[in-house]
Amino acid sequence: MAQTQAEILLTAQMVGERLNLSKRQIFRLKSAGKIPSPVRVGGAVRWRESDIEQWIEWGCCSRQEFEARKVAE
Repeated sequence: MAQTQAEILLTAQMVGERLNLSKRQIFRLKSAGKIPSPVRVGGAVRWRESDIEQWIEWGCCSRQEFEARKVAE
């Protein structure tokens, strides 16, 4: 039986810890379109770990640029 690797989802607190920012600052970045789009799980907001890692690697570009580069890749 093949096992698939589940996508790791991060809370705003976890994203903030990686970026050395507060949870509130993460939600401000989200509202301003400066961080990759989150996903909703029930009523919770989560970010894909792979998106955050790629976004950091690409220099923390805007959401619009991140999405465009992701599609082009």
